[in-house]
Amino acid sequence: MPASEMIDRMRAALHGDGPQSSDFDLNPQFRPNGMKLRPAAVLMTLVAQPGGWAVLLTKRASTLKHHPGQIAFPGGKVDPTDADPEAAALREAHEEVGLDPAQVTILGAMPPHETVTGFTVYPFVGVVNGPFTPVIEAGEVEEAFFVPLAHLLDERNYAIQSRAWLGQRRGYYTVPWGPYYIWGATARMLRAVAARLA
Repeated sequence: MPASEMIDRMRAALHGDGPQSSDFDLNPQFRPNGMKLRPAAVLMTLVAQPGGWAVLLTKRASTLKHHPGQIAFPGGKVDPTDADPEAAALREAHEEVGLDPAQVTILGAMPPHETVTGFTVYPFVGVVNGPFTPVIEAGEVEEAFFVPLAHLLDERNYAIQSRAWLGQRRGYYTVPWGPYYIWGATARMLRAVAARLA
């Protein structure tokens, strides 16, 4: 797909109506009453590669307090010094994988995503302008890798699985790719993007 066509389709999908996402989509009975949520932001980074468009994902360091070892978008908590969640997503991407904010064009945002771990995540979608090679911050990221966008936009690649968590059986979305087990909030947000573009 030509770059301009993909960018136009993605921008239109992000600014149009479509499904929202939450960790509680499959488990509404587990939503706590009066849950206090902390703001966080992530960047779904689109990169043009010789084989087509790809999305940059990271494997979080195993030493992190939240979601150690899981596959995630670059991102993290919104700090008081951040102008807004978009600035937080860009700052975190710069810190985690060395992506210069000046190299990113933000196409839009998905609706906020609530997580079972107590965050309201603001997901932004951005296109990287020009070549980019990730440089990871080892204290936060164990690995950075690219997944073909076509794989992530095909809803047939998503499945629902479940596991015991805090003594309860809970469902979650998965979208595996190669050796990477993409699941939970990351898979749910990706599926919401795929549904908007379907």
